Amino acid sequence: MRIGELARITQTKTETIRFYEKEGLLPGATRTAANYRTYGKEHGQRLSFIRRARDLGFRLDDVRELLTLADDRSRPCGAVDKITTRHLEEIDAKIADLGKMRAELNRMLTTCKQGTIEDCRIIETLGPASA
Repeated sequence: MRIGELARITQTKTETIRFYEKEGLLPGATRTAANYRTYGKEHGQRLSFIRRARDLGFRLDDVRELLTLADDRSRPCGAVDKITTRHLEEIDAKIADLGKMRAELNRMLTTCKQGTIEDCRIIETLGPASA
């Protein structure tokens, strides 16, 4: 199949497919006599794996490592668990940070008196405006 069909099947932009090839996440396509890229079923499966991992927020280096691990089915999955645990910890930290930001924004809103910008506690809290 050509790159457009692979893109459609996996719901991935063609530029992204080329990027994953360049990054070594996706094996290079074979070329036709007319120099068109052609992809096989294995490209679609690997690209779907990459897409699912990226949708879950794994970094490219993590995806690369997960692909390497997935290529050797006989290995123990402890390394996969380690990558996933680290990623989950990063997500938990982001959630905690978002909770703090939410609380601060909520606190700022509760101080709002609906007056003018000159008296706006939110603007004041964010810092002095340039004069």
